Amino acid sequence: MHLARIELTNFKNYEEVALDFSPGFNCFVGNNGVGKTNILDAVHYLSLTKSFFNNSDNLSIRHGEDYFILKGLFERDGESDELFCAFQKQKQKVFRLNGKEYQRMSDHVGRYPVVMLSPADSTLITGGSEERRRFLNKIISQYDPAYLEAHMRYNKALTQRNSVLRDGGPDAGSMIEIYDEQMAPEALVIYEARRKLAEELVPLFSSYYAKISGSAEQVEIKYRSHLGNGDYLLQLSDARGRDHAMQYTTAGIHRDDLLFSIDGHPAKTTASQGQQKSFIVALKLAKFRLISRMNGFAPALLLDDIFDKFDHSRVEEIISLVGSGEFGQVFITDTQQDRIHRILDNTGVDFRLYLIGRSGIEEEISNGAGYNHAQE
Repeated sequence: MHLARIELTNFKNYEEVALDFSPGFNCFVGNNGVGKTNILDAVHYLSLTKSFFNNSDNLSIRHGEDYFILKGLFERDGESDELFCAFQKQKQKVFRLNGKEYQRMSDHVGRYPVVMLSPADSTLITGGSEERRRFLNKIISQYDPAYLEAHMRYNKALTQRNSVLRDGGPDAGSMIEIYDEQMAPEALVIYEARRKLAEELVPLFSSYYAKISGSAEQVEIKYRSHLGNGDYLLQLSDARGRDHAMQYTTAGIHRDDLLFSIDGHPAKTTASQGQQKSFIVALKLAKFRLISRMNGFAPALLLDDIFDKFDHSRVEEIISLVGSGEFGQVFITDTQQDRIHRILDNTGVDFRLYLIGRSGIEEEISNGAGYNHAQE
């Protein structure tokens, strides 16, 4: 599966642009601030129906406009799918596959999986537990539709339960029991999927970390959940007094976390910047391998600004890994054309390189063999 073509209209800084992609490596080179990352985010949008960087569709509209349009042509096993996404301020987002509109965006998630590695991923280590739960959700939802459905139902019941805890009322007790009964089976589905994911993710992660870091230290990931402590309905019942006092639900899968450690110490407080970066890269590559295994084909891999964040040897190792043939289509941003040429020429993979300036896409280079002007 690969994205063969994309068209952007009023998306972020692009008024109108159309790009054809290689099924191998696709590189976007230019100074900071010219819109390299925005192209990767457009790919992410077509795959997961939303931006990687923010939850508001309004923020993806070009300044001075009131709508954006994205079109994509995906090819897999000799067949093509046309995607259309449009959003206008004050209106519902429209998403179509081969002319047929989705009634729910969640029905599209997982059809064209994607994994993105960005400097923003540092929050996986430095941020709160919600960042790591989001990481788990993004993996499982791309291969398990039942998980996504269970997660939405659980969150709906959780929101209603918390509302009762805040507002009270004469029927509060019976309403809480109803929501407990609704949440418990969904929580079990979510817990089992996350537990299984953690079991399969850890060995992949450890292997990638060893390759990237040279086995310099011991790393560990542990999945922590209230549901690992026994019957969830009983836990909800036992916590009811505390929940009323706190006015929110204190036990459940919405409190799950992944515990990251290096040489037995929390990665958040003791790991160096280099160790944290290697940790995140290994985590994302493990995510990629796991989604590939579950779906039976490789997701698109989006590498945003990794060259400026790692030393040369680690970049070489990362590119060697993703250029090994198992990673399929790859999208990369960089600020230096010579550097990306030198690294990719050594891999021998097929690639297409776009030079981006303040005015937009300026040139296209295919495997360094020739120059073609891209459509602006």
